[in-house]
Amino acid sequence: MPLTVLITGATSGIGEATAIKFAAAGHRLILTGRREERLNELAARLEVETLCLTFDVREQAAVADILGNLPENWKEIDVLVNNAGLAVGRSPIHEGDIDDWERMIDTNIKGLLYVTRVISPGMTTRKKGHIINISSIAGKEVYLGGNVYCATKQGVDALSKAMRMDLLQFGIRVTNIAPGMVDTEFSIVRFKGDEDKARAVYEGLQPLTGEDIADVIFYAATLPAHVCLNDIVVMPTCQASATQVHRG
Repeated sequence: MPLTVLITGATSGIGEATAIKFAAAGHRLILTGRREERLNELAARLEVETLCLTFDVREQAAVADILGNLPENWKEIDVLVNNAGLAVGRSPIHEGDIDDWERMIDTNIKGLLYVTRVISPGMTTRKKGHIINISSIAGKEVYLGGNVYCATKQGVDALSKAMRMDLLQFGIRVTNIAPGMVDTEFSIVRFKGDEDKARAVYEGLQPLTGEDIADVIFYAATLPAHVCLNDIVVMPTCQASATQVHRG
């Protein structure tokens, strides 16, 4: 039986790879993101029923209006992948850019909450569903220059644990996935388009790919209903912690 899977931040990286992975198995997709052209281009490549919704998860009114008024045949969402998120800047706390802070907090925490608040009541009514939150190794360890980004991802980690408790009585699964270094648009965004700095992050090592994390998401989502992977840390072999990597 095909699942209906909602993926936020589906225009690139982990979100795009996750859409491709679920589509290959024949599941229906609701794809959201800020870049309409990319969403439509992705949907055109997928040979499954796909609904594309263009909005920014930071905009609570848009989230509530668009996700709260889905077409009738799209309302029963089996899997929610809260993937939309980003890091911006590496400034120390005393030099931090307030706009960067607000962008991370509004996307990584508030956006995740806005989407979950709209989708989870349907799951509780049906007494089934799976929420998968994409956190980070930054949600487990703080590192120099990470400050607010680490705080937001540790917030995701805490929210995942709290959601698991709140939704336990309804049989809803909640999975927190914390990747290490993944080569996507992440570093380009963090360094505000500086491609040299972004490339240097992965120089001399083999990072994870969006496809690697998509494989993990798909595995967690397609386990038998009585099995819940609460928390998954996924690292490239060359990375032992947030700050310890082997380059060679």
